[in-house]
Amino acid sequence: MSKQRFRQRGFTLIELMISATIGLLLVAGMTAMFVSNNGAQAEIDKANRQIENGRFSVQMMSDDLRNAAYYGEFDPTVLALPTTLPDPCSVALVDLRAALPVYVQGVDNAAAGAVSCLQDLRPGTDVLVVRHASTCTIDLSNCEVNSAGAPYFQASLCNNLSELGSGSSADFYALDSVIGNMTRHQRDCTETAGSGTLAVVRYMQIHIYFVANNDNPGDGIPTLKRIEIGNQVAGLALVVVPLVEGVENLQMEYGLDTNNDGAPDVYTANPTTYGGCAAANCAVANWGSVVAAKINLLARSNTISGGYTDSKSYVLGANADGSSNVIPAANDHYKRHVFQAAVVLSNPAGRRAP
Repeated sequence: MSKQRFRQRGFTLIELMISATIGLLLVAGMTAMFVSNNGAQAEIDKANRQIENGRFSVQMMSDDLRNAAYYGEFDPTVLALPTTLPDPCSVALVDLRAALPVYVQGVDNAAAGAVSCLQDLRPGTDVLVVRHASTCTIDLSNCEVNSAGAPYFQASLCNNLSELGSGSSADFYALDSVIGNMTRHQRDCTETAGSGTLAVVRYMQIHIYFVANNDNPGDGIPTLKRIEIGNQVAGLALVVVPLVEGVENLQMEYGLDTNNDGAPDVYTANPTTYGGCAAANCAVANWGSVVAAKINLLARSNTISGGYTDSKSYVLGANADGSSNVIPAANDHYKRHVFQAAVVLSNPAGRRAP
């Protein structure tokens, strides 16, 4: 019988080319899916960060505003209003004391140089100043305080002739950078070493909120920052604290109580000029009647989104004349979102309520 001889056969060149092509198509599809998923995840992360930054900014400013005009047991309505608006950048104790009745202050659509201590201010954004004492006392280890310390504030509870009974409101409290000058007393009006009869001491907090063009010099990331008056070794000084990246615009509206019942009767973006104010004392009186505030904030992502163009305009509250405050479209590749909050200033509103 003849034997058949079998030869071992492999793939032909055509079969190899077809297999390689199919493999490349599968790899290309998986790569495209991976890139797409990564891009989608990056956009989600950007959106989450942007929303978190905006919410945190509004919450932080709202909490600060709710504490405005809080000075412990001291009622600042006994103080005379200053004749002119205080300089928020002054660290002189005499100026800090004079500014106590002006617990909220601001600059509408500030231009560069409008507030002397604000460097890299983003033009056309608002500046907000909030003044209050800390809600905790300095003897508590977890008491919130500025990053560089703060001046001290002490309210008297003693009704003797050198404090509450003196007839001079300057004796009703102490505000100083030296703890040894906190000499106001509790109700028993006595002072014995180690007896604890001195009145409690709080930190005085003065915060100036503004939007800067950059987080770090030249990085182009708009950032919400705050200037704090710190109590350093050499004395009181201004300290700039970056707060939240991506905050591009801040616009404030203030609720004025015009009939002294503790409720806002009218909102304005600029109490300094409301009602045709021309004299300085008129502007100070308007700021002294603020009992509520609206925060309008525009936040953007820190990096661009490929294939996206922001052609939308945004409304951030109202202008001083009552018209809508429209921020025109930037037509760039950053995504943006508006955040708003209405805040009641409980301390001045409560003191005015019948």
